[in-house]
Amino acid sequence: MATKPSLALKRRFKAPPAQLYQAWTQPEKMIRWWGVAGHEKTPIAQTDLRVGGRFNVQFWTPDGAHQSVSGIYREVVPDRKLVFSWAWQSTPERESQVTIDLKPDDDGTILTLTHEQFFNETARDDHKRGWTLALDNLERIYG
Repeated sequence: MATKPSLALKRRFKAPPAQLYQAWTQPEKMIRWWGVAGHEKTPIAQTDLRVGGRFNVQFWTPDGAHQSVSGIYREVVPDRKLVFSWAWQSTPERESQVTIDLKPDDDGTILTLTHEQFFNETARDDHKRGWTLALDNLERIYG
């Protein structure tokens, strides 16, 4: 059986793990870095932070296209790790999985984002660009 495409991105942040964990789990903090820069509409985020709970994030691209992604939390370890399914509203049958690992590093955090089980290489490459932009946004806020 062929292995499905995946990606892993690693960044160091000046913020401690607890702050980054909140940025990924608290809707009022998520909307500060999710989405696409240059659009006046504020993203919408909803979370039910527990194993089996759902999340949903909606945002708009600069050309006005509405994007909505949701999933189910599979693992929740406060300030350390999140694992959740990932499916776009436009292609719900293409569910993949995201893991966020937060490791203390002196006065900061090493964040490792692993996204697995992509439908194909194009989906992986598109997500790599999107996650890179999202992590850039996160870095502007949390160093």
